[in-house]
Amino acid sequence: MKGLDLEKLRTYLGSARPLTGEMFAGGRSNLTYAVTDGEQRWVLRRPPLGHVLPTAHDMVREHRVLEALAKAGFPAPQPVALCTDISVIGAPFYLMEHVDGRIYREESDLSGMGEAALHDLVLRLVDTLADLHALDPAAIGLADFGRPEGFNQRQVSRWKKQLDASRSREVAGIDELHARLAVDIPAGGPGAVVHGDYRLDNVLIGADLRINAVLDWEMSTLGDPLSDVALMLVYAGLPLQVSGGRATVPLQVAGHPSLREMSARYAARSGRDVSDLHWYVAFAAFKLAVILEGVHYRYVQGQTVGAGFDSIGNLVGPLVMRGHKALEGN
Repeated sequence: MKGLDLEKLRTYLGSARPLTGEMFAGGRSNLTYAVTDGEQRWVLRRPPLGHVLPTAHDMVREHRVLEALAKAGFPAPQPVALCTDISVIGAPFYLMEHVDGRIYREESDLSGMGEAALHDLVLRLVDTLADLHALDPAAIGLADFGRPEGFNQRQVSRWKKQLDASRSREVAGIDELHARLAVDIPAGGPGAVVHGDYRLDNVLIGADLRINAVLDWEMSTLGDPLSDVALMLVYAGLPLQVSGGRATVPLQVAGHPSLREMSARYAARSGRDVSDLHWYVAFAAFKLAVILEGVHYRYVQGQTVGAGFDSIGNLVGPLVMRGHKALEGN
């Protein structure tokens, strides 16, 4: 299996049974596999096969934040092993418990549950984010997990560097968007544990439509919680995966709360002021455009594993436009 040597992993685990595995769909950077020996089930995470920032996919950090969150009672998978020896599968990796649940990625997933259920689920997604931001980093052992002071300034710089490292074509307006973002950067309030890529298809949903686990913590740190809120809102306006090629954004599915309702729900549960998110939304659009441009770069370089990456690059331009519009108050 590309990216995962099951026989070497079996030796590492000391398993008497042969292992089988499959790659999960949907991941855009770190690779995620389901692994089983027929009795136990795990999920394995490892870095992508090429071209990323040196610190962007640190397995040790992911393992650490999962361990802290799971102990704090937050819905995150419990990690079970961390391996930094690249001789095992060719890269550092960690194993975590397998959590039952479903990931909702297609329009039919959302429309099929009914308007009331979809409405409740999305508000539950918002509540879970507010609960994450309510955790005291020091109390859960993450006091040194990041530097909240100057977080937004560093993010603007970091994602420009990532863009420069991922250029394979001209993207109209993206450099201008970065320049506009760099002019008046919010200082931000008290820091919190931020996820960094929070969206509906990064959570596992149980049969009762409750959130069993939040996944994909590769960009988590201590920072400005409004960055998570804005990114969640931007994602709600991006096309879902749709069989047959018909593009539908979550906001257009009947029952999905409006962006205003989502923001108000977060404000009510967190007690934070979300009255001015324009810069944050613009930056979220820029950051996501850079992430997807990086995925496009790896795709054209033949370094991305999995299906559906051929059209990722088409989303970059509209995200850049979304960022400009947000800065103009739209």
